[in-house]
Amino acid sequence: MKFFVDTADTQAISDLNDLGMVDGVTTNPSLILKSGRDIIEVTREICGIVTGPVSAEVVALEADAMIAEGRKLAEIAENITVKLPLTWDGLKACKVLSGEGKMVNVTLCFSANQALLAAKAGATFISPFIGRLDDMSLDGVELIEDIRTIYDNYGYETEILAASIRSINHVQQVALIGADVMTAPPEVIKKLASHPLTDKGLEQFMADWAKTGQNIL
Repeated sequence: MKFFVDTADTQAISDLNDLGMVDGVTTNPSLILKSGRDIIEVTREICGIVTGPVSAEVVALEADAMIAEGRKLAEIAENITVKLPLTWDGLKACKVLSGEGKMVNVTLCFSANQALLAAKAGATFISPFIGRLDDMSLDGVELIEDIRTIYDNYGYETEILAASIRSINHVQQVALIGADVMTAPPEVIKKLASHPLTDKGLEQFMADWAKTGQNIL
């Protein structure tokens, strides 16, 4: 499963990229606001850090304007993925932009039917928001499973990008189901390395090593 990092924090992206933990980046208007930087400037910098897809989201709501914004964003770098909302206008824009050879990430997906439409419109990625479904007492992970089944049934090449990841359990669950990609904040990705038994075991090893009175260097 590929790891995308969900942030516009270039330092956090660089740190994870140096460890080989970044296959791509997702951004959105909220993350751009949090960065406090110009969208073109920060997106160009991110594209220079990673070689994988970098999702940059349009803000227009009407198809023709989405297409124009998508073309503008795609000029930033070759690894830009135009991010579009899952609306009819977004699907229209997806059809046009994907037809032009641009990568497209259709976002804000909350049902398997929506995911089916995105695949038919030529989306490169579909982004189901599992955490937001969980917030409504629905099963976000089950949505990933449903989409996986549908795409496999018909051979759709659209990649399932599990989004709105809130916990390390979400990461494990979507990996077991077969999501192609997951995107999560840097802090969630870092927590994947943590386990209390690892900490306890290391503490015991260090205590025993100290008793030997030895040094490796």
